[in-house]
Amino acid sequence: MHAPDGFIDAPISAAAGVLAAGAIAVSLRGARRELGGTSRSSAAESGGERTAPLAGLVAAFIFAVQMLNFPVAAGTSGHLLGGALAAILVGPYTGVLCVSVVLLMQAFLFADGGLTALGVNITTMAITTAVVAYALFRGLVKVLPRTHRSVTAASFVAALVSVPASAVVFTLLYAIGGTTDVSISKVAGAMVGVHILIGIGEAVITALTVGAVIAVRPDLVHGARGLKQKLKLRVNGELVDAPDAEPEPAPAAARSPRKVWIAGLVTSLVLAGFVSFYASADPDGLEKVATDHGIDKKAEEHAYADSPLADYGVKDVDDARLSGGLAGVIGVGVTVVAGTGVFWAVRRRRTSETGTDAADATSPAHTNTTV
Repeated sequence: MHAPDGFIDAPISAAAGVLAAGAIAVSLRGARRELGGTSRSSAAESGGERTAPLAGLVAAFIFAVQMLNFPVAAGTSGHLLGGALAAILVGPYTGVLCVSVVLLMQAFLFADGGLTALGVNITTMAITTAVVAYALFRGLVKVLPRTHRSVTAASFVAALVSVPASAVVFTLLYAIGGTTDVSISKVAGAMVGVHILIGIGEAVITALTVGAVIAVRPDLVHGARGLKQKLKLRVNGELVDAPDAEPEPAPAAARSPRKVWIAGLVTSLVLAGFVSFYASADPDGLEKVATDHGIDKKAEEHAYADSPLADYGVKDVDDARLSGGLAGVIGVGVTVVAGTGVFWAVRRRRTSETGTDAADATSPAHTNTTV
């Protein structure tokens, strides 16, 4: 659903850019809590330590899976948007940043998604999907049994709904600032219809990924924290909740996300470097609707259309398989480095602020003396 330049007029594109910038600023602040925990909870603090290195990997994984277009209808394909997956794995604020990093890499390195449309794409693909998915996910988790299976099921539904929600937001933006005179009702019907189908694929990918991480390291899934199932005991013929037992602290090696990080990175490299060659070549949902309904009449060529990695291929490499594979590997590498750098900086800022607050609290000026 990467909108190119020219679909939306300049004023609305600028307004979407301001909205996206504001949401990113809010997300940076919220991500400090998700990545750094809180000083009031040691459990949240340790969770933040594990989330920080995982966030960069999530961005790289989303980049890789977005290269895997899957067929959804005759002549139409779809790909992962990733907002639901990122929000559930690392938190909604960090999730918005993850997808935003991916969109920035795609726009500037691979000429995918217009530069003036970057605000539109962040609004539809990062903000809308993460916010809608996580809100629905939290609501479902509260009413479903407190099990890891419920987390996986809730992630399926949340991801499914997030994709047509993104299509609705794009349609609203186009209704306000579209550059061609087309029937908005027809565009809305086509966009929502095809993106419901794409949402099924998004839901399957999201649920499988969340379920796989939960199976090996449930503590790494932001949406699964605090969902311990109560142990039941039978007392006088009735089932009652067993008292909570204090778990023994796990050794440092067991808490380390290193194995999951390595496995995730290898998977991302394989998907982008090899599996992507077999992805569907059909246009995605937005491209198909734009062609069928004349939205693309004023589409503009990307400013970086001649860049060395444009269209997910390496310039001057004639072999299509090798060219696409190299571009995918480079994209995963750049995204994981950029994402990890961003989240490391956010985490470091949070740690610095927490340390300053703690130092201020113990300084003589803040110490009460009773006479």
